[in-house]
Amino acid sequence: MVSWIVGSAIAIALYVLIYYNFLKGVPWRSDTSLKGKTVIVTGATTSLGKATALDFACRGARVILACRSKERAESAIFDIRKKSGNNQVIYMHLDLASLKSVRAFAETFLRSEPQLHLLINNAGTGSPGQTVDGFNIALGVNHLGHFLLTNLLLERLKQCAPSRIVVLSSLAYCLSRIDFSNLSITGGGLINEVQKYCLSKLCNILFARELANRLEGTNVTSYVVHPGFVFTDVFRDLGLLAKLVFGPIAFLFFQTPMDGVQTTIYCAVQEGIEKFSGRYFADCKVRKVFPHARDDAVAKKLWEVSERMVGLCRH
Repeated sequence: MVSWIVGSAIAIALYVLIYYNFLKGVPWRSDTSLKGKTVIVTGATTSLGKATALDFACRGARVILACRSKERAESAIFDIRKKSGNNQVIYMHLDLASLKSVRAFAETFLRSEPQLHLLINNAGTGSPGQTVDGFNIALGVNHLGHFLLTNLLLERLKQCAPSRIVVLSSLAYCLSRIDFSNLSITGGGLINEVQKYCLSKLCNILFARELANRLEGTNVTSYVVHPGFVFTDVFRDLGLLAKLVFGPIAFLFFQTPMDGVQTTIYCAVQEGIEKFSGRYFADCKVRKVFPHARDDAVAKKLWEVSERMVGLCRH
């Protein structure tokens, strides 16, 4: 019994040491005001998105929660307004799994909101299934929906420059490579679903890189962020087996949403990082990505292929 107690105490001590020194992430604080600024946060009803929206609201920004569920958005808005004391927090319907919905959102926003200073492409999913347009959900929501949204809002961002675009990615990009002959991977099963998610995160990084190249000289900058391993709702629609595998690991070792948003906030408000446009950030620092994620030729081709997939091709 004594040995069991001692062993348990050592295990708990090791867990605490590892979690708070290596997994929890780097806290970052700034009192930068966003009064007079307008921000869009996609997927802002829970987890990282809600925590990001709350931070911006506390800084005085006008915050647009771009989400699918009106009911969940209204609940999030109530909480954010109460905690921030800022009533300039509103909902606009956006379903990133539908290109028609993305276009409708952009049209409504551009008609009703004269300014846009920050676009936070936060929403993400690892769910199985297909979008309305026939793409796998991970690629459709995590990359293509945001790709179209960003392009439709670019002129407004340029008009309100200096402005920024922050794209959430993941270290999971390491496990994927671009195959343009099979970009929208099909098929089910846990391994296939993980592959789809990892590919979408690689696309996020390449998208932000090419976006920065195309925006050079406009005073609009883009940044891609790995928020850390955060206990979010991203895998909420996975099957029972996946939940049994990922659930306990996420609960024990992943960060809280408030921990996870620190790098997003950093890239949104920190002064002097404009020279790092298109780069990958983690723990509020620029990080080097593997060669396959910084290939400009692949990034350019992905942009052109994505244009065709979402119906933006101008050629």
